[in-house]
Amino acid sequence: MTQAPYRNTHRVFWIVDNGTCHRGPASIQRLQGHHPNLRLIRGPIHASWLNQFELYFSIVQRKVLTPNDFPSLSALSRRLCRFECHYQRLARPFQWKFTRDHLRDRLARLDLPA
Repeated sequence: MTQAPYRNTHRVFWIVDNGTCHRGPASIQRLQGHHPNLRLIRGPIHASWLNQFELYFSIVQRKVLTPNDFPSLSALSRRLCRFECHYQRLARPFQWKFTRDHLRDRLARLDLPA
């Protein structure tokens, strides 16, 4: 946050999970107190499937980084770059099947407000 472009940007959005180090108002006050242009955005609890970064890095961990036996940082960098090009050719958008109507029905069964 102290280096360009972040220090010169009007707002920087940090998207985080609900881990203990970013949970609650104290975390927002702590981080935004140190970095006034920071806006902390937390995803829903128990919704890691919404976090596309987490999904992608999970794939990278399984397909690229395991086992961790790279002879150098440049070899690691080359492998990551090759995987990125490969994955961009393969990746397809996820086709959601759960609709608003499904959600409304589920909430009605749970007796929660829609």
